[in-house]
Amino acid sequence: MKINCHMDAKTIQEELKREISAQKERSLPEQFDRVIKLVKVLREECPWDKKQTSQSLAHLLLEESYELVDAIDQGNESELKKELGDLFLHLAFQVLLAEERNTFTFSDVFEALCYKLINRHPHVFSTTVADTAEEVVKNWESLKLKEGRKSLLDGVPNAMSELLRAYRVQKKVAGVGFDWPNAEGVLDKLAEEISELKNAASKEEQEEEFGDLLFTLVNYSRFLGANPEDALRKATNKFMRRFSTVEESVQASNRPWQEYSAKELDELWNKAKGKNAENP
Repeated sequence: MKINCHMDAKTIQEELKREISAQKERSLPEQFDRVIKLVKVLREECPWDKKQTSQSLAHLLLEESYELVDAIDQGNESELKKELGDLFLHLAFQVLLAEERNTFTFSDVFEALCYKLINRHPHVFSTTVADTAEEVVKNWESLKLKEGRKSLLDGVPNAMSELLRAYRVQKKVAGVGFDWPNAEGVLDKLAEEISELKNAASKEEQEEEFGDLLFTLVNYSRFLGANPEDALRKATNKFMRRFSTVEESVQASNRPWQEYSAKELDELWNKAKGKNAENP
């Protein structure tokens, strides 16, 4: 009797895998259901998936998010589609792990999401007036406090990159008026921080003053209407493109890097800047 039950379960599992693998047209709900079933099958049968926990997958979730942003930066629609799928796979896996812990399901996730969005958009679903994006953000932060948060800074993840974390903190406090009156004040503060960095006596002081300088630069980015993470990523990508051009020139010369003088490398860099400006 036990063997028959086992065989029945195995037969059901094999039929499920055939259904998942079948190449056919599916509606959106059917595609969603297919992904969820696929993740469950992998969890049950793949040795690697069996070992995973929410914690072990966390860094991979971050990596997938970065790869998604990279696809957006490149304007690569094909890669964007793939990376969105990879990200959703991780979301589905995290929900499956929560189901195993008997804490919540996908239905609970969607219910919580809709409840939050409806309540935080009273200008759409109620009578509150918010005619500008700034008013929406201000209302959003006020509503968060009404939901039980003790501080405006609650909910800023420690796992964020520090550049983005500083940006989020500054935006939150600015939402209640704790901010510079204008960009000129931030520029004055930047000059002050640079002076303090130059005059720092110890390594510890230098590190502290450098941190203050970075924090103030992030503040200034808000007045420019720029996200510092995006700005730095674009600057890094630009540097990499230009350095690759310099590298190509060095390799084509058959001379080792050590033989190049600083002046020669600077000339190659300026040439690369001109080339990349023509072909960004």
